[in-house]
Amino acid sequence: MLTPAFARGAMKLQIPKYEMPEEEMLPQTAYYLIHDELMLDGNARLNLATFVSTWMSPEADRLMSESYGKNMADKDEYPQLAEIEARCVNMVARLWNSPEDEEAVGTSTIGSSEAAMLGGMALLKRWRRRQGKKGKAADRPNLVMGINVQVCWEKFCVYWDVEPRYVPMEHGRYHLGVDEAIELCDENTIAVLAIMGSTYDGSYEPVGELSAALDRLQAEKGLDIPIHVDAASGGFVAPFLQPKLEWDFRVSRVQSINASGHKYGLVYPGVGWIVWRNQEVLPEELIFQINYLGGEMPTFSLNFSRPGSQVVAQYYNFLRLGKDGYRRIHQASRDVASYLAARLAAYQEFELISDGSDIPVFAFRMTAEAEKAANYTVFDISERLRDRGWQIPAYTFPKNCEHVAALRVVVKEGFNRDLADLLLGDFERHMRWFARHPEHKPKKSGHSFRH
Repeated sequence: MLTPAFARGAMKLQIPKYEMPEEEMLPQTAYYLIHDELMLDGNARLNLATFVSTWMSPEADRLMSESYGKNMADKDEYPQLAEIEARCVNMVARLWNSPEDEEAVGTSTIGSSEAAMLGGMALLKRWRRRQGKKGKAADRPNLVMGINVQVCWEKFCVYWDVEPRYVPMEHGRYHLGVDEAIELCDENTIAVLAIMGSTYDGSYEPVGELSAALDRLQAEKGLDIPIHVDAASGGFVAPFLQPKLEWDFRVSRVQSINASGHKYGLVYPGVGWIVWRNQEVLPEELIFQINYLGGEMPTFSLNFSRPGSQVVAQYYNFLRLGKDGYRRIHQASRDVASYLAARLAAYQEFELISDGSDIPVFAFRMTAEAEKAANYTVFDISERLRDRGWQIPAYTFPKNCEHVAALRVVVKEGFNRDLADLLLGDFERHMRWFARHPEHKPKKSGHSFRH
């Protein structure tokens, strides 16, 4: 027991990687072996690629550690945890302006991907029911959405045999276009998907304008098509920074909304939320009753056993920060994003695709002149910035805009003005390096981008 930590026998051997060891080891030894490997990972605070929260207060860490062992599925054994989840659902529904004369229903999830699946399943079931009442076939459903959707929606369409109808991008429009979406709609359309906070550039899609166009479509052709809002990123930003923007349940065609608590909800991964306008739009066949955990209880999530600690952390944030705290945090993030975007746009080599005025996210590219003359690309810049730990993704846009290669910066709580200035300093350092090495051959591509 007195052997120094790094002189123990296990420290002198190759760490088991693909097969369990035959013998046990001291807990401290196992800790150090794993801890030292994880030191090779990037610094989460410097990860400007991810939308996921990378910082929480020590009090939140403590509450999470105290509830790690609680199973969110076991509401009979942990009734107060279930009550906290219900409180969060109510808070989120009211944040999204749930009508007072309708009773919203919702649940926590592992993240927005699970929430999106649940929302899509409900839309599909309701469409099939409507088709059945009309005596029409229900074997060719489709979902209309921008080609900029997150990959979870592609998965939904594959898993449930729904035809994805993508609205392509155009120069200057990098998300769903309303007129283009309406042209793709027909009697087999289960919904039009609108995104609040596109992954590619952080922009909001025009939910209100889309709803008005669907109203006109119904008046002309009798097609009553709902909207689902994927607010994975913007669901916890727009209510605080753009409170007058009508994208939520104030828009009558919006039947369901999903969001990630672990993005701008400011919780560690993974927690998401799905809220339906009322019980009517959540088909009963998606709700299952179970009694084998000690009491009769409903469940309508894809995952069953899952940690309750993230829900506790979400409730902590709601109580601790309140609306004013969320507003100040996100405003500070947007201020930093706007500052950083403006500084980068001042370089003659770069031009903005978005400026961080929706969610605190912006994308930028090299100018046409720079792309022709420079001995580097956005992929080179992304790669070289990693020398000090910065993670800024370089990627190309999808169909119709494949020629657009961009860098994207996600600003979250924990990334301040001082870090922004340090990042700018590293941009300048690398651009000087390229200028001093004219023989450098530009990199034409990098890792594929689908998040």
